[in-house]
This record gives sequence, C-alpha cells and structure tokens, in this order.
Amino acid sequence: MLVMNYRVAPLDPRRLAILDFAWKLTTAPATIGEDDRAGLRRVGLGDEDIFDLADTAAFFNMSNRMASGLDIIPNREYHRWDR
Repeated sequence: MLVMNYRVAPLDPRRLAILDFAWKLTTAPATIGEDDRAGLRRVGLGDEDIFDLADTAAFFNMSNRMASGLDIIPNREYHRWDR
C-alpha cells in the first residue's frame, strides 16, 4: 500500500504527517508554511527532525529532476527488475 498510495496504508499519525509533509514539499513547495511545520511538531518532530525531513525530500526531488532532465537512469539494473 505504501508504494501505491501511502494514504491508505495503516500508518500512525507521526508517519502520516511526515509523508504528508514530504508529498506537499514535492508537489506544492511554495505552499509550505509554518502550519505545516507546526503539524510536524504536534506529532513529536523537533526542528532538527524537520530539517532532516526537508533536506531528504529536497535532495531526492533535485536528483530525480536532474535525472529526468538529462535522461539519466543511474542504476539500469534496478530499473530492469520490472517492479
């Protein structure tokens, strides 16, 4: 369920909030605001955790956009597994 749609997976509120933040940062980064960070704090994340979450999501977004823009498949064997 996580691979197809994390929102239907049986996740605890903390994990759901983390994935919602990463999804929003990926799909609508200009709309991230203090309310989003406050929501993460309500489920137990601290400022360092929020930094790590944003840093990780941003890195994957950047690297995926570079790969798409340059038609790079970094690990062709992985992509042949027909997942």
